[in-house]
Amino acid sequence: MQDLTRRKRFRHLFILLFTILIFALPLVLNNNYYLSVLVIIGIHSIVVIGLCLLMGYAGQISLGHAGFYGLGAYTSGIITSTYHTSPWVAMLVGAIGTGIVAYTIGIPIFKLKEHYLALATLGLGLIIHIIFVEEVALTGGPSGLTRPIPYLSIGGLELSNDFKYYYLVWLITLLAVIIANNVVHSRVGRALRSIHGSEFAARSLGVDIGKFKLRVFTLSAIYASIAGSLYAHYITFISPSPFGLMTSIQFVVMAVVGGLSSIWGPVFGVAGITVLTEALKTVVPQLIPEAGGEYEIVVYGTILVVIMIFLPEGLISGLANLYEGWRHRKGQADENS
Repeated sequence: MQDLTRRKRFRHLFILLFTILIFALPLVLNNNYYLSVLVIIGIHSIVVIGLCLLMGYAGQISLGHAGFYGLGAYTSGIITSTYHTSPWVAMLVGAIGTGIVAYTIGIPIFKLKEHYLALATLGLGLIIHIIFVEEVALTGGPSGLTRPIPYLSIGGLELSNDFKYYYLVWLITLLAVIIANNVVHSRVGRALRSIHGSEFAARSLGVDIGKFKLRVFTLSAIYASIAGSLYAHYITFISPSPFGLMTSIQFVVMAVVGGLSSIWGPVFGVAGITVLTEALKTVVPQLIPEAGGEYEIVVYGTILVVIMIFLPEGLISGLANLYEGWRHRKGQADENS
């Protein structure tokens, strides 16, 4: 009981310290580049939190989440730039529309399992990306939307710079974490974990497997759509390239590196991969002056392999296990002394 209370206090303290850190960072960083990187980390974290609910708790893989990310971005971009609708209304329409698409497509997709499911979601992402490229009249095709996308605004305050947008993005990210945490610790979360553990056992206990798979898939798609809308109104220009297969794979890598079994894992996974990617762009050319992009890919891949070997459960679980091991050894040392 004491151990449970201590863990709860530690979790509350961690959330408090993390929130303070997040909201204090812009006051310390007087660099727009760093702020823009942190904004992208926040946006991508929202996508990966939803993906973590689907993969880490329900045990269902998705290789097409960049498609839902793009649906949110394009819906917001098209509605606001063409019909001059409020960006907040466009974001809501995008989330609802993406949720409907995910729910409808999820009905046949989740009759598949394992690698067949992975291939189906991969195909879904590719189809959505092809639509972005080919529907020139609607999406602008490979060149993207030529009509300007407006910034988000709250009241009369236009969020037109990195400093203002940073706080909005991270408020929504923290809200996404809270909602996901409530889902995980609810009856739905217990059902999802039972499905992940054994679909046969879950079905024998009366869990409606199809219903819960569809629900979490739809929720994860809505998360991705909201992130896409935030991206569109931050960049104020969109083209198909950020919503392709490689982005979907990158989201999965971020989820795995952060830790699929933790709601906070996605935030640290996204931050770790994004910072690593940006750092390699600077460090590798300095170490190897004539190096091309392939050197960055090799170093990037090597670091990922090392992380997976020594922290197979992800950064959060791996560091937590290291901390618990240190506490255990420290306790034994104190008893022996």
